[in-house]
Amino acid sequence: MGNKPAKEDKGEILVRVMPPLDRAFVKWLAQDLERIHGFKVKNQPPIRPPDHYIEYMRLQGWLDVDLDDPDIARLAKSPRA
Repeated sequence: MGNKPAKEDKGEILVRVMPPLDRAFVKWLAQDLERIHGFKVKNQPPIRPPDHYIEYMRLQGWLDVDLDDPDIARLAKSPRA
């Protein structure tokens, strides 16, 4: 038992070299990623969580909402009012 001897260093040096990138490819990739990750669905329908999530949220008190709370009043008022 005790300390194990350190492994001998073989003297190898590992270098990560990045290959040259085509500027057109990088530009296309950046635009494609922006298009994918910047996408937002318009008029997205509300999603009802599973019943066991709702029960857990109810037990934790997360479903008790005070509509007079000034922080969420803007969410509760009608958009046409």
